Amino acid sequence: MLEIRDLSYRIGERWILRNVNLAVRQGETLVLLGRSGSGKSTLLRMVNGLLFPTSGEVIYHGRPTTRWDLIPLRRGIGYVIQDVGLFPHLTVEANVGLVPKLENWSPGARRNRVELLLHQVGMAPAEFALRYPRELSGGQRQRVGIARALAADPPLLLLDEPFAALDPITRFELQRQFLDLRKNMGKTALFVTHDVREALMLATRIALLKEGGIELIAPPAEFRNARSAEARAFLACLEENASVQEQNHGE
Repeated sequence: MLEIRDLSYRIGERWILRNVNLAVRQGETLVLLGRSGSGKSTLLRMVNGLLFPTSGEVIYHGRPTTRWDLIPLRRGIGYVIQDVGLFPHLTVEANVGLVPKLENWSPGARRNRVELLLHQVGMAPAEFALRYPRELSGGQRQRVGIARALAADPPLLLLDEPFAALDPITRFELQRQFLDLRKNMGKTALFVTHDVREALMLATRIALLKEGGIELIAPPAEFRNARSAEARAFLACLEENASVQEQNHGE
């Protein structure tokens, strides 16, 4: 579905990405894990044409993004970001149904799709469809953002740290919900995070970025045993947290 070939990106004299090669398989969740500044969000923005390579190619459905009309490219890819980006003057129903409306779906088809998706993200349409974003909690807005990304049934989802700003309980609930949606809808996803626990929970494969390059790519089970220094640094966070929790419990 998606292939990244020898991709590099530079701002001035600073290289953000260097010679990245990556293939995303149909139906998988490939998590881009890395520290702040490692290039993971920049790589995500390359996929739907928000940024373009200095060199190399992003190939989506067999065609480089530089040869796509950007409007159908972006409408055909679901995009979820940390601050959601809902339109404040539109209701939940209108926000979720926006892309289907732009794609000229009939009013009945839009309504059915919105109701289905709100049910799937745990928001009863009768209660939430006519609310505005300001009337929702952070977790509810994020659920609406996920529903909106799925509204036109895109084959690919891009998620840029979508749960990072949420409290731990809401974050865990949405992670579980994301796993259920992936299982039930069979979507392909490229998911950015700096949280190794989240990566291990959600990924079918993890691509670890370091200083703009791919350090390693591995399924979660293999990642846990990786000998890369950067991978061990992330995994040490799990061990340190477990140790602190055990110590606190003992006290």
